[in-house]
Amino acid sequence: MDTPIVEIIITEDDLIRLDAKGQFFELVDGELVEMNPVGLQHSDITGTVYRTLYDFAIPRKLGRVNMDSLIYALHIHPETGKRSARVPDTSFTRKGRLPKDFDRARPFPGAPDLAVEVVSPGEDADDLIGKIRDYLRYGTEQVWVLYPGPVELHQYIQGEKGSRIYFEADILDGGTLLPGLSVRVGDFLSCRRNRDVLLICHRWEKSVSVQVAVSASGRMSS
Repeated sequence: MDTPIVEIIITEDDLIRLDAKGQFFELVDGELVEMNPVGLQHSDITGTVYRTLYDFAIPRKLGRVNMDSLIYALHIHPETGKRSARVPDTSFTRKGRLPKDFDRARPFPGAPDLAVEVVSPGEDADDLIGKIRDYLRYGTEQVWVLYPGPVELHQYIQGEKGSRIYFEADILDGGTLLPGLSVRVGDFLSCRRNRDVLLICHRWEKSVSVQVAVSASGRMSS
Protein backbone atom coordinates (compact mmCIF):
# COMPACT_ATOMS: atom_id res chain seq x y z
CA MET A 1 0.00 0.00 0.00
CA ASP A 2 1.32 3.39 -0.95
CA THR A 3 1.93 5.78 1.91
CA PRO A 4 -0.38 8.78 1.55
CA ILE A 5 1.35 12.07 0.94
CA VAL A 6 0.64 14.55 3.69
CA GLU A 7 1.03 18.17 2.62
CA ILE A 8 2.69 20.35 5.23
CA ILE A 9 1.01 23.74 5.69
CA ILE A 10 3.52 26.47 6.45
CA THR A 11 2.18 29.11 8.83
CA GLU A 12 3.17 32.52 10.13
CA ASP A 13 4.53 30.76 13.24
CA ASP A 14 7.09 29.09 10.98
CA LEU A 15 8.11 32.50 9.65
CA ILE A 16 8.65 33.73 13.20
CA ARG A 17 10.78 30.69 14.08
CA LEU A 18 12.87 31.15 10.92
CA ASP A 19 13.23 34.85 11.67
CA ALA A 20 14.64 34.01 15.11
CA LYS A 21 17.31 31.97 13.34
CA GLY A 22 18.22 34.86 11.03
CA GLN A 23 16.36 33.38 8.06
CA PHE A 24 13.85 35.79 6.55
CA PHE A 25 10.97 34.65 4.37
CA GLU A 26 7.55 35.67 3.11
CA LEU A 27 4.68 33.32 2.27
CA VAL A 28 3.08 33.32 -1.18
CA ASP A 29 0.19 30.88 -1.59
CA GLY A 30 1.78 28.59 0.98
CA GLU A 31 5.27 28.71 -0.52
CA LEU A 32 8.29 30.13 1.28
CA VAL A 33 9.92 33.01 -0.59
CA GLU A 34 13.31 34.09 0.73
CA MET A 35 13.83 37.79 1.39
CA ASN A 36 17.04 39.15 -0.09
CA PRO A 37 19.55 41.03 2.10
CA VAL A 38 19.80 44.76 1.40
CA GLY A 39 22.52 47.39 1.30
CA LEU A 40 23.08 50.56 3.30
CA GLN A 41 21.24 52.79 0.80
CA HIS A 42 18.11 50.69 1.12
CA SER A 43 18.35 50.87 4.91
CA ASP A 44 18.84 54.66 4.84
CA ILE A 45 15.81 55.21 2.62
CA THR A 46 13.46 52.93 4.54
CA GLY A 47 14.58 54.63 7.76
CA THR A 48 13.78 58.07 6.34
CA VAL A 49 10.36 56.93 5.09
CA TYR A 50 9.64 55.47 8.53
CA ARG A 51 10.66 58.68 10.33
CA THR A 52 8.61 60.82 7.94
CA LEU A 53 5.48 58.75 8.45
CA TYR A 54 6.07 58.45 12.21
CA ASP A 55 6.57 62.20 12.69
CA PHE A 56 3.34 62.86 10.80
CA ALA A 57 1.02 60.08 11.96
CA ILE A 58 1.90 59.57 15.63
CA PRO A 59 1.34 63.15 16.93
CA ARG A 60 -2.02 63.15 15.09
CA LYS A 61 -2.94 59.75 16.56
CA LEU A 62 -3.75 58.38 13.12
CA GLY A 63 -2.44 54.87 13.72
CA ARG A 64 0.72 52.76 13.79
CA VAL A 65 3.89 53.13 11.72
CA ASN A 66 5.88 49.92 11.47
CA MET A 67 9.42 49.11 10.42
CA ASP A 68 10.57 46.37 8.06
CA SER A 69 10.33 43.33 10.33
CA LEU A 70 6.57 43.12 10.85
CA ILE A 71 4.82 40.15 9.24
CA TYR A 72 1.35 40.81 7.82
CA ALA A 73 -0.84 37.71 7.68
CA LEU A 74 -2.71 38.64 4.50
CA HIS A 75 -4.79 35.59 3.67
CA ILE A 76 -5.65 31.97 4.45
CA HIS A 77 -7.14 29.99 1.58
CA PRO A 78 -10.52 28.68 2.84
CA GLU A 79 -10.11 25.24 1.22
CA THR A 80 -6.38 24.46 1.26
CA GLY A 81 -5.36 26.42 4.35
CA LYS A 82 -2.37 27.85 2.47
CA ARG A 83 -1.20 31.21 3.73
CA SER A 84 0.03 34.43 2.16
CA ALA A 85 2.12 36.73 4.34
CA ARG A 86 4.22 39.75 3.41
CA VAL A 87 6.83 41.94 5.13
CA PRO A 88 6.86 45.48 3.66
CA ASP A 89 9.88 47.75 4.09
CA THR A 90 7.73 50.28 5.96
CA SER A 91 4.01 50.29 6.67
CA PHE A 92 1.16 52.18 8.28
CA THR A 93 -2.07 50.86 9.81
CA ARG A 94 -4.99 53.00 10.88
CA LYS A 95 -5.93 53.42 14.52
CA GLY A 96 -8.32 50.75 15.79
CA ARG A 97 -7.20 47.96 13.46
CA LEU A 98 -5.87 45.64 16.16
CA PRO A 99 -8.45 43.39 17.85
CA LYS A 100 -8.94 43.87 21.59
CA ASP A 101 -6.44 41.86 23.68
CA PHE A 102 -4.46 40.97 20.56
CA ASP A 103 -1.28 38.98 21.24
CA ARG A 104 1.45 41.39 20.11
CA ALA A 105 3.90 38.53 19.67
CA ARG A 106 1.82 37.46 16.66
CA PRO A 107 1.95 38.76 13.07
CA PHE A 108 -0.47 41.56 12.22
CA PRO A 109 -3.87 40.07 11.26
CA GLY A 110 -4.60 41.47 7.80
CA ALA A 111 -3.07 43.83 5.28
CA PRO A 112 -1.41 47.17 6.05
CA ASP A 113 -3.33 50.29 5.05
CA LEU A 114 -0.10 51.59 3.50
CA ALA A 115 2.77 49.38 2.31
CA VAL A 116 6.06 50.90 1.20
CA GLU A 117 8.60 48.94 -0.83
CA VAL A 118 12.07 50.30 -1.64
CA VAL A 119 13.47 48.67 -4.78
CA SER A 120 16.98 47.24 -4.44
CA PRO A 121 19.44 46.76 -7.33
CA GLY A 122 18.72 43.51 -9.12
CA GLU A 123 15.31 43.01 -7.53
CA ASP A 124 13.15 40.72 -9.63
CA ALA A 125 10.37 42.66 -11.38
CA ASP A 126 7.91 39.75 -11.23
CA ASP A 127 8.45 39.38 -7.48
CA LEU A 128 7.81 43.11 -7.00
CA ILE A 129 4.60 42.98 -9.05
CA GLY A 130 3.51 39.98 -6.98
CA LYS A 131 3.95 41.97 -3.77
CA ILE A 132 1.93 44.90 -5.10
CA ARG A 133 -0.88 42.61 -6.26
CA ASP A 134 -0.99 40.80 -2.92
CA TYR A 135 -1.24 44.03 -0.95
CA LEU A 136 -4.04 45.44 -3.10
CA ARG A 137 -5.86 42.10 -3.42
CA TYR A 138 -6.07 41.69 0.34
CA GLY A 139 -7.11 45.22 1.25
CA THR A 140 -4.16 47.62 1.31
CA GLU A 141 -5.36 51.14 0.46
CA GLN A 142 -2.06 52.48 -0.92
CA VAL A 143 1.24 50.97 -2.01
CA TRP A 144 4.29 53.17 -2.52
CA VAL A 145 7.16 51.73 -4.56
CA LEU A 146 10.28 53.86 -4.33
CA TYR A 147 13.07 53.58 -6.91
CA PRO A 148 16.30 55.19 -5.59
CA GLY A 149 17.95 55.94 -8.91
CA PRO A 150 16.77 57.49 -11.08
CA VAL A 151 14.39 58.64 -8.38
CA GLU A 152 10.75 57.69 -8.91
CA LEU A 153 7.88 56.86 -6.60
CA HIS A 154 4.97 54.81 -7.95
CA GLN A 155 1.80 55.22 -5.92
CA TYR A 156 -0.82 52.47 -6.26
CA ILE A 157 -4.26 53.30 -4.88
CA GLN A 158 -7.00 50.78 -4.17
CA GLY A 159 -9.61 50.89 -6.96
CA GLU A 160 -7.44 52.77 -9.44
CA LYS A 161 -5.92 51.21 -12.55
CA GLY A 162 -2.16 51.55 -12.93
CA SER A 163 -0.10 53.86 -10.75
CA ARG A 164 0.62 57.53 -10.23
CA ILE A 165 4.28 58.27 -10.96
CA TYR A 166 6.20 60.94 -9.05
CA PHE A 167 9.72 62.15 -9.79
CA GLU A 168 12.34 63.55 -7.40
CA ALA A 169 11.04 67.13 -7.29
CA ASP A 170 7.35 66.15 -7.18
CA ILE A 171 5.22 66.48 -4.07
CA LEU A 172 3.48 63.35 -2.80
CA ASP A 173 0.34 63.73 -0.71
CA GLY A 174 -1.19 61.16 1.59
CA GLY A 175 -4.70 61.43 0.16
CA THR A 176 -7.58 60.24 2.32
CA LEU A 177 -5.31 57.74 4.08
CA LEU A 178 -2.92 60.35 5.51
CA PRO A 179 -4.75 63.66 5.02
CA GLY A 180 -2.44 66.64 5.19
CA LEU A 181 0.76 64.73 4.49
CA SER A 182 2.80 66.48 1.81
CA VAL A 183 6.39 65.48 1.12
CA ARG A 184 8.89 66.01 -1.68
CA VAL A 185 9.80 62.60 -3.09
CA GLY A 186 13.52 63.42 -3.13
CA ASP A 187 13.42 63.98 0.63
CA PHE A 188 12.98 60.24 1.11
CA LEU A 189 16.62 59.88 0.05
CA SER A 190 18.22 60.30 3.44
CA CYS A 191 21.87 60.34 2.37
CA ARG A 192 23.69 60.59 -0.95
CA ARG A 193 27.07 61.55 -2.35
CA ASN A 194 27.69 64.87 -4.07
CA ARG A 195 30.86 66.25 -5.72
CA ASP A 196 30.60 69.54 -3.80
CA VAL A 197 29.91 68.07 -0.37
CA LEU A 198 30.91 64.93 1.42
CA LEU A 199 27.47 64.14 2.67
CA ILE A 200 23.97 65.58 2.43
CA CYS A 201 21.44 64.37 4.96
CA HIS A 202 17.80 65.28 5.27
CA ARG A 203 16.64 65.39 8.87
CA TRP A 204 13.01 65.78 9.83
CA GLU A 205 12.31 68.16 12.72
CA LYS A 206 8.71 69.04 13.52
CA SER A 207 7.70 67.78 10.05
CA VAL A 208 10.10 70.20 8.35
CA SER A 209 12.97 68.90 6.21
CA VAL A 210 16.21 70.57 7.24
CA GLN A 211 19.15 70.03 4.90
CA VAL A 212 22.56 69.97 6.52
CA ALA A 213 25.67 69.95 4.34
CA VAL A 214 29.10 69.06 5.67
CA SER A 215 31.77 70.51 3.39
CA ALA A 216 35.16 69.02 2.64
CA SER A 217 36.77 71.69 4.80
CA GLY A 218 34.82 70.49 7.83
CA ARG A 219 32.66 73.61 8.10
CA MET A 220 28.93 73.15 8.55
CA SER A 221 26.29 75.19 6.80
CA SER A 222 22.51 74.92 6.88
